[in-house]
Amino acid sequence: MYLKRVDGPRQITLPDGSILSRADLPPPDTRRWVASRKAVVVKAVVYGLMTRDEALERYALSDEEFDLWHSAVATHGEKALKVTAIQKYRQL
Repeated sequence: MYLKRVDGPRQITLPDGSILSRADLPPPDTRRWVASRKAVVVKAVVYGLMTRDEALERYALSDEEFDLWHSAVATHGEKALKVTAIQKYRQL
């Protein structure tokens, strides 16, 4: 079995005891960003599986877009990432 050499850890243990690995990350060519995929990317950055810059480059995200995802999760939880819930969790 061949393992691709990567910088940083291959997997991390989250505070709830679950394991997040690089295999759990969405593919780099993801076009449809559902809440669960956004949440995985935010968790990967927050808990050190990948760097913020690596996530921005891999998924072609802007700083503002990632910051919105991160602040939504930090403030309201993963449910705030759903497109249908934007009005409910929008900050005035």
